[in-house]
Amino acid sequence: MEIVLFVAIILGASVLQTSTGFGFSILATPFLLLLFNVAEAIQINLILSLVISGALIFKIRLDIDMAVLKRLIAGSVAGMPVGIAIFLSADLEKLKLAISLIILLLTVLLIFSFRIKQTKRRDAFFGGLSGSLTTSIGMPGPPLLLYFSGTNTNKEKLRATTLAFYLFIYSISLMLQIIFSGTSKTIWTASGLAIPLVLAGLYLGQLLFKRIDQRTFRFVTYGILLFTGLFLLFDNL
Repeated sequence: MEIVLFVAIILGASVLQTSTGFGFSILATPFLLLLFNVAEAIQINLILSLVISGALIFKIRLDIDMAVLKRLIAGSVAGMPVGIAIFLSADLEKLKLAISLIILLLTVLLIFSFRIKQTKRRDAFFGGLSGSLTTSIGMPGPPLLLYFSGTNTNKEKLRATTLAFYLFIYSISLMLQIIFSGTSKTIWTASGLAIPLVLAGLYLGQLLFKRIDQRTFRFVTYGILLFTGLFLLFDNL
């Protein structure tokens, strides 16, 4: 049963990451926590997300908004040490509960047409939030997804810019995780076994991306956020 669940998690999350630019960590991390301890789940997520971002980035590089990307990276550099400090000192169960409530609240705001104006300062701020979440619980997606959805960023730019950002942030976060919390054979064995599933997800996700219009893309975004928020909430109550 655990093997079936692992296959479903990795394949489903890979399809979402490839088709939307953000789905892997948001979908995979909560479910990986059912199979692995916190440190293992986070590092497996980081490794596989790094594989996906690296595999896709060349093909979609022309859609990247380089100015926004630079501001996101600058913000994340400040946020990542904060995330490591949280990971090493905080009660991660309470942290996940708080994150679930934030995700649900902001998703409801987006569903009811909440909008936010994109600015340079906000780019850096949400990059910082993403950086801190990456090193603390391995989930950089929620802040950027909520921000870009609120600014009505088109799906091509959203996918390309976030994937380029993840390529940077996953690399640094994985290094910091290994330095401060160590790693294990279980992490690298599970990651290696998952790579064929990731490659299959890349192929299926590319096919799906071509069929999704902007309106459908937005509804998929809301659905993923609601699902993840509710799962984290009930898992920690």
